[in-house]
Amino acid sequence: MVPTVPSPRRPLDSGHPSDSRHPSHASRAVRHWYENELGWPTVPGTPVDLPTGLRFDVLDAPVGAGYAALRHLRPGSPVAVRADRMRILVAAGSADELPGLLDWLEWGALALDLRAIGEGGHIEAPLPPGTPALGTTRLAGTPVPVPAHMSVVAPVDMSAGMPAKTSVDTAVDDSQGAAVWLRPPEPGCEVEPSLPTLSALGGGVGGAPDLVRLVDTMATECHRIRLRRSCAQPLALS
Repeated sequence: MVPTVPSPRRPLDSGHPSDSRHPSHASRAVRHWYENELGWPTVPGTPVDLPTGLRFDVLDAPVGAGYAALRHLRPGSPVAVRADRMRILVAAGSADELPGLLDWLEWGALALDLRAIGEGGHIEAPLPPGTPALGTTRLAGTPVPVPAHMSVVAPVDMSAGMPAKTSVDTAVDDSQGAAVWLRPPEPGCEVEPSLPTLSALGGGVGGAPDLVRLVDTMATECHRIRLRRSCAQPLALS
């Protein structure tokens, strides 16, 4: 009897799920961190996105407006940066409150570079802290840009979770939208109690940050940025 020889098989892939040489492995590692470590839902597909309106909504504004508002947040309140935009996580449902809140604060008549992403929306998932990835566009230790005019708010108390000059301790992947965590969420900790909410006006239950103060500060800074840009534009010749 001639022994039967099995057909050649493709070698098993021995790469680690977080192997940065394989984009699909990196995406799986990112998805695993959010779903299994944080318990957050993700949107199917690549790159990995996080749905808004479920665990949290997002306030999106220029980094200058965002840095000015960080003093209103608890140390554990997650904040992400993408290019020149800052994304502050707020309580789910806050996006629906933003237009009325701006009107109440007398900002509603102005066109502000401030928007909220709520139910039905999504944001790209920043890479988990310390995760290497393929297609790095910003290396570890590269400072997140802080506008020069924001130097008046530095240095910031280290107990608030942000040094005077913040650096990113993780690589940024193009497939993840170049988003990084400025203040990452903590595995094993529920995110909701740390998020700014409208119900915290005047000191909410559990010490949640006040959404009104946060939005008012961000709107003020957005208006200042708008005025500076207007003053910087050359006058039109008649």
